[in-house]
Amino acid sequence: MTKKTTKTAGTEAGSFTALQKAEQEGTLTMEEKLRLLFQLQTTDSQIDKIHLLRGELPLEVQDLEDDIKGLATRMENLQKEIRDIEKDIAFRRIDADNARGMVARYEAQQANVKNSREFDSLAKEIENQKLDAEMAEKYIREFSLLLKDRKDNLEKTKEAHNERQKDLEAKKKELESIISETAKEEEALLRKVEQIESQIDARVLSAYRKVRKNARNGLAVVTVKRGACGGCFNNIPPQRQLDIRMSKKIIVCEYCGRILVDPDFEE
Repeated sequence: MTKKTTKTAGTEAGSFTALQKAEQEGTLTMEEKLRLLFQLQTTDSQIDKIHLLRGELPLEVQDLEDDIKGLATRMENLQKEIRDIEKDIAFRRIDADNARGMVARYEAQQANVKNSREFDSLAKEIENQKLDAEMAEKYIREFSLLLKDRKDNLEKTKEAHNERQKDLEAKKKELESIISETAKEEEALLRKVEQIESQIDARVLSAYRKVRKNARNGLAVVTVKRGACGGCFNNIPPQRQLDIRMSKKIIVCEYCGRILVDPDFEE
């Protein structure tokens, strides 16, 4: 039977080994490349802190915008339904008026009938027209109650829409204020990121971004702190710590897949 291997976080970061091959491809030493990676991580972390200042505001703004769109759609549907109900009521009123008009007409004809057969026939028509009028009035009452309910719902929806709109304006102002306060700093950091990235091999940069994306704290390059990985805090063997300090090759944490660098890089 074939032995089943277990995939670890370290194997996922294997593409970092592209740095080893890249050492002979350019003029930068391995230590210089590691320092560039660490500078990139430090700059990205500063940008993360700026975004953290915004907190949940961007999401809150998006949620409010979605709510407002939903409420606007609901108002349109209610307004259409109200118009349809009002049309139905108007038609039923016409039906009721016509039926009452026929009743008056038949009653006038009854006064001039010549025999009981004509009288009974007109009496039957009068009864039918009265039933039609009563049925129309019944529909009018029911539709009027439905109309009132829809109008009440429309008013409540309008109030909710206005409240959400006010909340959105307030959240947007708050977000714009935070963004304006940090815009220059973020712009400078983004320029620095571009400058650093231009010096890093594309394969290595891709691996860095992949590990950074999967890391909860956004750290793909960390230093060794008190003999442990600065990302997952698992202990690192002394020999590997020595290799890390020498900065002659890539050392990846076997637990979390982050690339490890000399603590002196922080200085």
